[in-house]
Amino acid sequence: MTKILLALHVLAAIIAIGPVTVAASMFPPAARRASADLADTAATTTLQVLHRICRVYAGIGVSVPLFGFAVASYMGVLGSGWLIVSIALTAAAAGILVAFVLPRQDELLEHISGQRTISQSHTAQLAMFTGVFNLLWATVTVLMIVRPGSTTGA
Repeated sequence: MTKILLALHVLAAIIAIGPVTVAASMFPPAARRASADLADTAATTTLQVLHRICRVYAGIGVSVPLFGFAVASYMGVLGSGWLIVSIALTAAAAGILVAFVLPRQDELLEHISGQRTISQSHTAQLAMFTGVFNLLWATVTVLMIVRPGSTTGA
């Protein structure tokens, strides 16, 4: 039963977090292309779709830690080091997404929708924050699968 719960948690993380990490990664280069040709409405539409994916899946992603707490409670590992580190990294990833990635996407989308060009530094900064967000989520995913020091046998 424990293995099934862990597998379901990892699957939930992939389904809920995967799309936001991919869409967030695609946003900066798409913004650069849209800024290069402000008359290209398809590029602006692409940005709007990527931003919507990020916002929607960020909301859905809230369920992953909640499900994770339930699984950890069932397994009796709430005090495990790997879980505490995972929780801290999840909080950091969520903070970066909410405080840096989504607001900068909003800003860039407003500039492009308003037919104003954006600078390379704006998209580079967004790409950096997105990369840190993705790295944190990748680390959490690995910790949830490997569970270093775990004695649950699952």
